[in-house]
Amino acid sequence: MPPLTEQQFFGELFASKAAREGQVIRRQVRDVERYVGRDPFLSEMRRRGFSVVENAGQFVVFCNREPLRRLL
Repeated sequence: MPPLTEQQFFGELFASKAAREGQVIRRQVRDVERYVGRDPFLSEMRRRGFSVVENAGQFVVFCNREPLRRLL
């Protein structure tokens, strides 16, 4: 499979049902860094007003503009 372009990566990411419905999506950090780079990824999430957390090699993206509240 040929590598994804930045446009293809974001197109697939935001075409997902979860993203369209304002839910949560996860992506491997290594995949994000391989296809688009950390800075462009975070810039796009910031532009859209989405929150992102990183844990255990995963980016967790909250595809909405609701505030986050850590409970524990």
